[in-house]
Amino acid sequence: MLKEDANQLTSILTCKKDFPILQSKNRNKPLVYLDSASTAQKPHAVINALSHFYAHDYANIHRGIYELSERASVLYENVRVNVKRFINAKSEKEIVFLRGATEAINLIAQCYGRPQWQAGDEVIVSEMEHHSNIVPWLLLKEQIGIVLKVIPVSASGELDLDTYQTLFSARTKLVAVTHASNVLGTINPVNEMTAIAHAHSVPILIDGAQAVPHVAVDVAEIDCDFYVFSSHKMYGPSGIGVLYAKTKHLQNMPPYQGGGGMIETVSFNEVTFATIPQRFEAGTPDIAGVIAFGAALDYLTRIGMLSIYQHETSILNDAQAKLAMIPGLRMIGMAKNKVGVISFVLDHIHPHDVGTVLDHEGIAIRAGHHCAMPLMERFGLPATVRVSLGIYNNEKDIDALVEAIYLAKRLFD
Repeated sequence: MLKEDANQLTSILTCKKDFPILQSKNRNKPLVYLDSASTAQKPHAVINALSHFYAHDYANIHRGIYELSERASVLYENVRVNVKRFINAKSEKEIVFLRGATEAINLIAQCYGRPQWQAGDEVIVSEMEHHSNIVPWLLLKEQIGIVLKVIPVSASGELDLDTYQTLFSARTKLVAVTHASNVLGTINPVNEMTAIAHAHSVPILIDGAQAVPHVAVDVAEIDCDFYVFSSHKMYGPSGIGVLYAKTKHLQNMPPYQGGGGMIETVSFNEVTFATIPQRFEAGTPDIAGVIAFGAALDYLTRIGMLSIYQHETSILNDAQAKLAMIPGLRMIGMAKNKVGVISFVLDHIHPHDVGTVLDHEGIAIRAGHHCAMPLMERFGLPATVRVSLGIYNNEKDIDALVEAIYLAKRLFD
């Protein structure tokens, strides 16, 4: 963390000033950014860390015997320790840096599942999964013939845990579920779901991409086997992600890719692999991105995850109350426990048209199926308008959203 950034944040209520892009305009209107579930904006602390590293500390890591390379290596590995502390893992060796949560799930499918599963083995997923936690298992279905079992979602947007418990069999090899839905905002009871899986001697993978930016995550308390998330949704750079996995699993998994950095010895006859986690980090990584991700973790830590959750919950409640007053607007999924995500539809107006009107009013939202087509099918919808909150949003943003929705109604009704 740079010294000039240490006292940058004074209050979560004023943190919008820490994000330079939020001082800009969209369609010549003040930018109101409500698409953080897709990707979060970046504070000065992260931008400065990226620039400072390239200007003062850049070198390749783990390979040089000169001081600059050693310094870069220390900075890089310090972030691994920071991640370990942020999610309360037992060891930094359980932290693997990858390109994102998507690559992490694919790694588990190909390195944990494919080598040991057979045709007819089962993976339990849920109806609210992002495509990133569906397609890797469908690829395994094509490759080796595994079977997917699906936990249904209620009309309120919550998982049916009674049905979940009936899905296990002697062929169940993994549960793979999201911690928080990117469409509904639902926070799933992952502690309880993990306990149920383990009672059946089944490991569990949790997709935490939509949870880690909003709630405190303790993988030791959850006791999950795998947990994945991405930097770019946590106010850090894109192209960086984390796989947390229990040591016993990582030690028994073959490498995901081959190349430099993940080996001990190489000849034309054989190769021996590095210890974990380097075994899964082939090639030169996005060194600067990892270090800037560390600055994002520091930023979130200074604010405090409890403060973030309380602030975003307050804005979420305000938004839901105001949207509920708009005639013809129907919110999809109203779970009791949510992160700051709201999906809705407007009578007689396509979500894409709503998104276009909002865009011309300076408001950035997402309209579409949100990489969750099975969930859209469950609710009988081709698409929704999605509003997703970040630490920088406030009640004024919600008021601007509501005003723009009324404008869309006037234009299309």
